[in-house]
Order: sequence, then C-alpha cells, then structure tokens
Amino acid sequence: MDHVAAELEKLISRTAKADQAAGLRAVRAVRDMAERLEAQYVQQLRAQGWSWQEIGDLLGTSRQSAHKKHARWRRGAAAQPR
Repeated sequence: MDHVAAELEKLISRTAKADQAAGLRAVRAVRDMAERLEAQYVQQLRAQGWSWQEIGDLLGTSRQSAHKKHARWRRGAAAQPR
C-alpha cells in the first residue's frame, strides 16, 4: 500500500508542478475515490458480520466514529461518503 501511495504522490506532484489547480483537483479526486472505497469495504465487512469496533480499529478511529460515518447505508441510504 505504501508503494501505491508513493506513486500517487509522485503523479500529483508532477501534475501540480505544471498546474497547481490541476494538482489540487487530483488530490480531491484521490480523496473522493478513497472515501468511496472505504464506504464500499465498510459495507461489505458489516454484511459479513464485522463489528464497528473491528472496523474502527482498521480505520484508526473509534467504533463510534466509524458508525457515525458509515451506518447510514443500513438505514436505506446508499453507501456513499458525505
């Protein structure tokens, strides 16, 4: 995973050198993608029976924070990040 992050950072850095606005748009796109992937994986893990505590541990946050951020998909909303 560190390799992927390093490659993304290099790509964004090269983009930003040529056009800072494009670099910032790239950062936002990566953040949005990460949020979508996180929501997808949380939904899948919850469907497999993982606890909010286990998920919070993986995300480096509390179970309450993980639940607050991701529990809405269980209330009928799509599993989309805020």
